[in-house]
Amino acid sequence: MKSAFSFARTIGTLAALLTTAAIAFSPMEASAQDTSIDLNKWSPDYVRSIAGTAKFDTAGDCSKVVPLDYKGKLSVWWTGPNDASPDIERTINDQFWAAWKAAYPNIETDAQNVNYNVLLDKFRTALLGNAAPMVVRLQILGGVEFAAKGYLHQINPEDVGYAKADFWPGALKSVTWEGKTYGIPTNNETMALIWNAKIFKDAGLDPENPPATWDDLVAYSKQIHDRLGIPGYGLVARQNAGNTPFRFMPQLWAYGGGALDEATDSPNYKTVMLNTPAAKRALQASYNMYVRDKSVPVSALTNTQNENQAPFIAGKLAMVIAHPSEYAKMMDLSAKATGADKKIAEEVVANMRYGLIPKGPARRAVVFGGSNIHIVKDEYVDGGQDEMAAKALVCFWTSPEWSTKLAWTGSNPGNLKGFRTEWMKERLDSIRFLDVTTSMLPSGIPFPVIPEAPEIMNIIVPDMLQNALTGAMTVDAAADDAAGKVEDLLGGF
Repeated sequence: MKSAFSFARTIGTLAALLTTAAIAFSPMEASAQDTSIDLNKWSPDYVRSIAGTAKFDTAGDCSKVVPLDYKGKLSVWWTGPNDASPDIERTINDQFWAAWKAAYPNIETDAQNVNYNVLLDKFRTALLGNAAPMVVRLQILGGVEFAAKGYLHQINPEDVGYAKADFWPGALKSVTWEGKTYGIPTNNETMALIWNAKIFKDAGLDPENPPATWDDLVAYSKQIHDRLGIPGYGLVARQNAGNTPFRFMPQLWAYGGGALDEATDSPNYKTVMLNTPAAKRALQASYNMYVRDKSVPVSALTNTQNENQAPFIAGKLAMVIAHPSEYAKMMDLSAKATGADKKIAEEVVANMRYGLIPKGPARRAVVFGGSNIHIVKDEYVDGGQDEMAAKALVCFWTSPEWSTKLAWTGSNPGNLKGFRTEWMKERLDSIRFLDVTTSMLPSGIPFPVIPEAPEIMNIIVPDMLQNALTGAMTVDAAADDAAGKVEDLLGGF
């Protein structure tokens, strides 16, 4: 199997990057390529069949939007790689900025990598002081809040050289407010259930088959804990952290609940569903694991997925929900381990398995996550907006090439044509289990597309979990309290 790190070696220098980016096609050649995507055929086999079937010239395409000799200034905030990221993500991030500088050498760029859990609050504060960056890439639930408040420029895919059909409908939905579009998707995330096959076997479970339902997951977690004395499932319930709703909402939706009616075919975002019987059953399942069975980490109340990585690589945690990048991260940790720890880590990596997130009584669900890139209005930008420079970066970032490369280990390209690139083929060939998380995309449900979504997801939902798991409230009372807070937040409709 080809190593994911071969990508870093093959284009590890700027010269190689420029060689790759410089592949050009005549209009006749370009028009002859079938770059369309048929979402009705979506499956791991279909994704593999189209990977590597088209080539794109990023600099050439973006030059049609903004000339490559354009001179200007640009400031951008985004959440990039951190200490918990696989090394390959940091390498590709550096390559992106090198390619950007090579393509647009006369755009002076100030790029700030801002921590995921800090970005929204920092951006809110900057806007109030008219000190925001020209461009910001936000997690998928963040953009509508700022669009509704009038902070963001309206921008359509066509404004940066693409078509609406080049993006998932659910992704465009996340940047649409009152019928207008205020951002472009950069990447789309779906997760999967990850388990340690050896732990399953040692606990008397089928090592090659994950729990089929959420009720099964609760039972598996208990059996693992009772027989082996280690946590079965890496529950995440930290307050004011995006990791929490990304792992609890699939459970809530699977049982038939929701924050509002976002999981229905035609949501109106006016029906609160946090205290429905189905939602309470989902919350009860988490309560059962944390309080009744004690089959999840005691530290779940303060954990993000990052805190689950150490016990997982040590063979002390059986199941987590995470991205395909988790495998790359475990490879990194295994390579850095020494002595007896290295043997254990290598065994864990060999026994890592990925499967679909369990079903519930209502559906199988996963958060349709990812990020979108936005252009901030001139009056809120420190030093004023350079719209041409901003559009150049948006075009570059959302291209088939870079929306694929920048999503290398943990996500999917926001631009659907990225699935046709040679880099998508290399990802599928080199990243184990990528096809599993990609196959979860049709089960994706976006967070409610309303300005209040960040507070609902990052504050109210985690607080509901905390109230139930700590015993501050009963499950029923915690759900009712959360529903009441959502109704108050939305003005009682």
